[in-house]
Amino acid sequence: MSVVRAECISVEKAEAYRGTFAADEGQREAGSALPPAWEGVYFPFAAALADLRPDGTPARDGVVPEIDLPRRMYAGETTEFLRPIALGDDVTQFTSLGSVVEKTGSSGRLSFVDIEREYRVDDEVAIRSVWHDVFLENADPDAPVRPPKNDPDAAASAEWIDEVALDARQLFRFSALTFNTHLIHYDRAWARDVEGLEGLLVHGPLTRILLMDAARRHSPGRLARALDVRAIAPVLVDRPLRFAGRTEGAVTKVTALDGEDIVLAVAEVTWA
Repeated sequence: MSVVRAECISVEKAEAYRGTFAADEGQREAGSALPPAWEGVYFPFAAALADLRPDGTPARDGVVPEIDLPRRMYAGETTEFLRPIALGDDVTQFTSLGSVVEKTGSSGRLSFVDIEREYRVDDEVAIRSVWHDVFLENADPDAPVRPPKNDPDAAASAEWIDEVALDARQLFRFSALTFNTHLIHYDRAWARDVEGLEGLLVHGPLTRILLMDAARRHSPGRLARALDVRAIAPVLVDRPLRFAGRTEGAVTKVTALDGEDIVLAVAEVTWA
């Protein structure tokens, strides 16, 4: 199963993202390079309303088969940046199904699904990525809670730490940019009563871009070749969020932490 789509990489979308999440960066103009990971605001979800699951995620999108598990989460992504994309470029995105692996864990059945994407400019692959999703059973309020991973050394050993403030307005804007209708990002009752969270969830694909942005800020002039992201714990809105980074040679490691040094996500950026 695969889907082919085309889109012009417009200045307007890049500016909408910049004005919401990266206001300190310079204004983008036609012909300027699209920052790595910002391709994530293009090619929005395209499933019809009738093809959505009850949680608002796609049930039928022409790529992922229907999976009989009620919850869907972003688990991470591996991306290669092979050549620059400029604002104004016409890009063709090829999306296909990768591996599908079913497992049984302490919380019940799980299905791990890989979604493979290529972004091509003039028939040349510019970006290649594999998006990892996980499908889960309904949250069980009586199930034992797995203790979070606490890593105070991630901040103590960091070369730099960026503090990020995210609120519901920004989540709304990212949902609007990407046509993401997952209720967990804007329906607090759903997030609390169905998903078992204490608040709205920050989009995993947004966290991915923010991790890359933080690495770029502290490595000016370097050209990103790869980005690996792994989601560890829920990133909740209106909570302290810090990005702690350290560079060793050609690799920058960035850890997303909450206010109590709980690891929320980790990323590695490989530079040219």
